[in-house]
Amino acid sequence: MHTAESLHPALFARLIDGLYTEALVMADEARAYFDRQGDADKGRYDTMTRLSFTCESLKVTTRLMHIIAWLMSQKAWQRGEIATDSLDDPKYRLGPAAQTDEAVLAIMPAQAKHLVEESQSLYDRVLRLQQRMEAAFSARRSVAPVQPTASPALELLGRLEKSL
Repeated sequence: MHTAESLHPALFARLIDGLYTEALVMADEARAYFDRQGDADKGRYDTMTRLSFTCESLKVTTRLMHIIAWLMSQKAWQRGEIATDSLDDPKYRLGPAAQTDEAVLAIMPAQAKHLVEESQSLYDRVLRLQQRMEAAFSARRSVAPVQPTASPALELLGRLEKSL
């Protein structure tokens, strides 16, 4: 499941650490916005819009928690706490996250809209990374092991030794 095995460990660690930091910062921004400013912003809307706003805040939180959990699994794998074969277990995979309806996004305040779009973008990037890792791992599994071929030079040496 892992192209990470084929990457330089330090490069993979930096990639995961960067995504992890980005997800944590975004989670903190989302919490701060939806806890404080979000209440003031959604107070200006009708009941259905407020409900949509609340649902979107939950979607953002869910996306970010799925991302953070997946990245933590990758960090644990790097430290040898999770075996490579175990990463196929659904508990170590990126959880599903609902997309936001464009009509709902259009009526949201600018900061809420930004958080929704950024969380979707980060989720999509992490999902692509997971899919590429799975594809590379599957390709490696399906390739038959290469049988070593005898070197023509070694064959010649062997024949020479036999003739002596």
